[in-house]
Amino acid sequence: MARTLIRPGGRSERIQVAVHKAVKELISEIPAENVTIALIAARAEVPPSTIYRRWVTLDQLLLDVANQRFLPDAVPPDTGSFRGDLAVWIEQTVDDLSSAPMRALLGERLVNRKISEVAAGYVYMNFRYLTDRCASRGEPVPSPDRLVDMVFAPLIYRIFFANQAITKAYQAELVETAVSSPLLTQPLCDQPSLGEYAIFENDPQ
Repeated sequence: MARTLIRPGGRSERIQVAVHKAVKELISEIPAENVTIALIAARAEVPPSTIYRRWVTLDQLLLDVANQRFLPDAVPPDTGSFRGDLAVWIEQTVDDLSSAPMRALLGERLVNRKISEVAAGYVYMNFRYLTDRCASRGEPVPSPDRLVDMVFAPLIYRIFFANQAITKAYQAELVETAVSSPLLTQPLCDQPSLGEYAIFENDPQ
């Protein structure tokens, strides 16, 4: 059955709400000129890099808060190669998953089946975007399902269940393991694709 494509991010709303709230609280407590990205990140419990990635500058963030404007989820950046795309995707995902807002959201997903299936759709479609780029470049096309198994599953287990910080070296190891695996471009043998089980946004089901 055809599914409505979801936006490629899908995990940013909780982070953006937390950042907006932090800005408003800080401005009510201290002079606006004393508000910094570092203070906002600490109050929102997100890495400063997450704020810089989404808003680039403090002025842009303050403008968006003043206008109650939330950024749409961004398409994973195009670095020119699958290896580069995957490395950036992992780095950004680790930042987001390690934040307090995302930890709270993950907890909700564990107890709500529909929310979990929507979340599975977000991740699956992130990888679909990356693999479609491979096809357009003439690179070997990885299986999105293999990427979920090789890259995303260990991140979730280590961050959420084991409460581990994810090092840069381990991120690089995940990239190397994925791109060097002979199974990366092979479909799953006897396991349904996540694309058939994820709930997509605006799906009539």
